[in-house]
Amino acid sequence: MAFAFGSEVYHPAFANRNTPKVSYGLRFPEACAKHCRNHLHILIICSKSLSTNTDALERLRSALGDRVAGVRIGISPHTPIAEVADTVQEYKDKNIDCIVTLGAGSLTDAAKIVRLALANGASTEEDIGTLWGTQESNPVRRQHIQKPSIPLFHIPTSLSGGEYQAIAGGTESVSKAKRTFRCEGVDPELVIQDPELCLTTPQWVWLSTGIRAVDHCVETLCSLQSNTEGDEWAARGLPKLINGLLLSKSDPASLDARRLCHDGVVEAMCAVSQGVPLGASHAIGHQLGPLGVGHGETSCILLPAVCKYNLAHKANVERQQFVKHLLLQQKAVDELLRAGGLDNSKVDLGDVIYLVVAALEMPQSLDDVGVGHSKLDLLARNSLDDIWIRTNAVSITEMAQVMDILRMCASKK
Repeated sequence: MAFAFGSEVYHPAFANRNTPKVSYGLRFPEACAKHCRNHLHILIICSKSLSTNTDALERLRSALGDRVAGVRIGISPHTPIAEVADTVQEYKDKNIDCIVTLGAGSLTDAAKIVRLALANGASTEEDIGTLWGTQESNPVRRQHIQKPSIPLFHIPTSLSGGEYQAIAGGTESVSKAKRTFRCEGVDPELVIQDPELCLTTPQWVWLSTGIRAVDHCVETLCSLQSNTEGDEWAARGLPKLINGLLLSKSDPASLDARRLCHDGVVEAMCAVSQGVPLGASHAIGHQLGPLGVGHGETSCILLPAVCKYNLAHKANVERQQFVKHLLLQQKAVDELLRAGGLDNSKVDLGDVIYLVVAALEMPQSLDDVGVGHSKLDLLARNSLDDIWIRTNAVSITEMAQVMDILRMCASKK
């Protein structure tokens, strides 16, 4: 059925958790005003591009009226913790009782860390640095961290999927390492999906972040520590994402394509929410991002290479075969292989993903995003500290292993 605005659909994103809720069917200002009606001091964190190039912020402010206590415009890529601290310092005395994000990516993570910091009286980068990781991974982590209590509503314009989970990433000023904040397991309360708003998203952002969601599904399905629930959700979401992204590429104005991607990203996040440890594409991607690479672009570059690396080590052959066949069952993917003169029986999963990324005209190598050889040692070193590097199908414990993957990504085939 073709998508149309009218009545709201409202339900929990996950079958086993009450939060976050998902809302779609209403345009975002109407939906946000409906769900914010009991809040009097709302902080909006809005992307710079939306505030500059569209009327989205104006429409949201008009819908919320004098309940808007402040607006933060823009958060730099990969959520610099220093910018989070600036936001906390500006609004810590404003009695904020709700945070709404308009946009995606870095500001989504920023909002999660802002409310965690507000709950714990952390208003400097040093203070916020006591809230990430575990006691084992962060020697200065506090013994007792208060759970965030301010409701958090997201209105996303990309497919990264961070809006559906408690985890957030923030980048340190000095080390440039990206740290993981678990936010004491407190999810955002609501995600408002508006496919029409997403038509304002630059195509490269929409498509690349969609591959990020694909990465969630593929690394779940390829994990040697996966579970039945994670596999089922990932196998449902992956075809929707692939078909929705390819349709978004061929018909950028299609609301149905955007809705299909929205459905796919929820199912991808349902898979992630099952607690399946992910792998090297995510781990290295977390650290590639702060070098100036977009969230989604990291997956475009790394996921095919990680699949090939694991396959070469015969770590998860059967799981990769399952995912490959799932993708080859999609008519749009089969057509790509036929157009490229490729034999379905001779390609591996990495080849198929690489072909989809190429069809979307997304970056395919470190060269494409300006990451040269001089940065690889730092990237490999920081990757070894990531939570998912050792849960890759081939456990990675040495820089040389990361470098093997990075060399596969260095330039186009």
